[in-house]
Amino acid sequence: MLMKKGLLVAVMVTLVFHVNHIYAQYDPLPFASGITAEELKEHLMVFASDAFEGRETGKPGQALAASYLEEYYKQLGIPGGVAGFYQQEFSLRKESLGASFITMDGNRYEFIQDFFCLATSASGIVPIRDIVFVGYGIDDTRYNDYTGHDDLQGKWVVCVAGEPKTSKGLYVLTGTNEPGVWTDEVGRKMAAAEKRGASGILLIRQDYDSFIPRIRFWLEAPQMMLDFPEEMKKNEEPSFPYFFVSPRIGDVLSKAAFGKPLEKIISSWEKKGQAKTSAADYEGEIHVERTIERTKSQNVLAFIEGSDERLKDEVVVISAHYDHVGVIKGEIHNGADDDGSGTVTAMEIAEAFHEAKLKGQGPRRSVLILHVSGEEKGLLGSEWYTEFPAFSLDKTVCNLNIDMIGRTDEEHAGNERYVYLIGSDRLSSDLHRISEEANTTYTGLQLDYTYNDPADPNRYYYRSDHYNFARKGIPVIFYFSGVHEDYHRPGDDPEKIMYGKMAEIGQLIFHTAWKVANADRRPAVDKAVETED
Repeated sequence: MLMKKGLLVAVMVTLVFHVNHIYAQYDPLPFASGITAEELKEHLMVFASDAFEGRETGKPGQALAASYLEEYYKQLGIPGGVAGFYQQEFSLRKESLGASFITMDGNRYEFIQDFFCLATSASGIVPIRDIVFVGYGIDDTRYNDYTGHDDLQGKWVVCVAGEPKTSKGLYVLTGTNEPGVWTDEVGRKMAAAEKRGASGILLIRQDYDSFIPRIRFWLEAPQMMLDFPEEMKKNEEPSFPYFFVSPRIGDVLSKAAFGKPLEKIISSWEKKGQAKTSAADYEGEIHVERTIERTKSQNVLAFIEGSDERLKDEVVVISAHYDHVGVIKGEIHNGADDDGSGTVTAMEIAEAFHEAKLKGQGPRRSVLILHVSGEEKGLLGSEWYTEFPAFSLDKTVCNLNIDMIGRTDEEHAGNERYVYLIGSDRLSSDLHRISEEANTTYTGLQLDYTYNDPADPNRYYYRSDHYNFARKGIPVIFYFSGVHEDYHRPGDDPEKIMYGKMAEIGQLIFHTAWKVANADRRPAVDKAVETED
């Protein structure tokens, strides 16, 4: 027998109200209180121990850490998030440089000693035919080195790294002692050369000899990247060749273009407040010996299925990267804060949601705990997940990402009760409001939005795993406590962690996730997606 339309609507409204009323009665506090300093410390003392050898992606210590996470969820009885399995394996390519060198004017200049690049920048013999020296390589409305050089097809751009200064030592672009964005964002200079058809770019670092010791280890280590299936590689764009060179090579190029040494040329630029440009016929070769290895890594996924039949196909993702930088010069870098702190906090949040479900008070939407690896190599694990998600990104309502919440920075010395929030309002006003309400109601932490500023020079919004969700249009919050003296150093050990601080931040994240998972509607996306320049 068919029910009348009006009666059917009334019944549906009543049922929805009843369901919502039931969920509104659930009290999250008993479950949040299970996220304790004691349990966080118990996990981290193991997870950030020497036994895991710094958890470097693709190494045995990282695989051991993945197994540890899987075993934890198995013991709790939380199912795996990859069709019932816990580990999402992904393929990696390791590229490194061998005996690479540059020949110019009959002289040979060696890799690292006089130039450096990434293994992906070029391969084989790269000829240099004709150069255009364009000052600092800046293309800006306030200052432009490319005037008169719009077509550089087949030519190599040469420029000085950094930004121009006046004779008084002030930066031309800012008019202050502080440089602008063109100093650190090398991609801007590459893009300016590439869009004019240049074959490549040589950037002269005046501080080359003092800079190299700081990065030598990373230059000698293989560079890691995702090894996508062949059908995806067809769409990959070739890398634009770029090389940083020493002032010794800079002198050769400066004399070819201007007939004067580099130091004299820069000095004359500073007196005039504007660099000069000059083209020259020139021949040289860059020999790049590249070797490629292939390996595997794993993300670890645990899944708490939602309780509401209408909403359980929607997913709240709580993420943290569990890899670190491994062993450097014989010293194990345990990464207790980076990101052991986020990893074990996500474990405790998972347990809290699981306990709620066991007591018949589980979240309406599903919750996915996503432990990614490869973050330290370039956000690789989260990129793989967002390209090959276990749950549709259309049904992913938000990502709450935890990375380094166990220490304090200089700006908050003596104050543990704070956390930086990044991204909460960059895509969704709803998510930001929910986050603020959760903190006001339950935790009362100082929410610091310093690094959420789009103009922040640190650009943290683009530097942790939440970004791979944000670039897909999924609302995010990145929880972070700032850097400290042990960042990426062997002293980042569990004995230095502030476990009470971690527990409070973990409870804030749980309450925020709880509110999102139980809300009648998902957080609306009302802001445009931001992409890194």
